[in-house]
Amino acid sequence: MKPLEDFTAVVNRKRYSTRTATLLAGNDHWDGHNFERHGRNCFLFRSPRGAYFALHQTCWSEEHTGLEPLTTDEAADLWERLPEHRVDFDDAFPGMTLEDA
Repeated sequence: MKPLEDFTAVVNRKRYSTRTATLLAGNDHWDGHNFERHGRNCFLFRSPRGAYFALHQTCWSEEHTGLEPLTTDEAADLWERLPEHRVDFDDAFPGMTLEDA
């Protein structure tokens, strides 16, 4: 499933919108049968003001699509776990330094 293009939520008196945010990564990879992960997908976004959030999207009628604000570290951890990166790490997290292993 594709991420919702116009999903907005207010959390802690801040408005988050997928319409104005940049999609950084998702788990919507093709597994040979479909793009959905058991009817649920997760997408990572960054707002124009640099706030990170996850969109937890569902196609099940008894569940609700929701938005979760993330710290920069939480967002970086999620980016690492999501298989489909829309942008590379340096573009997703400007100013965050990576160490060589």
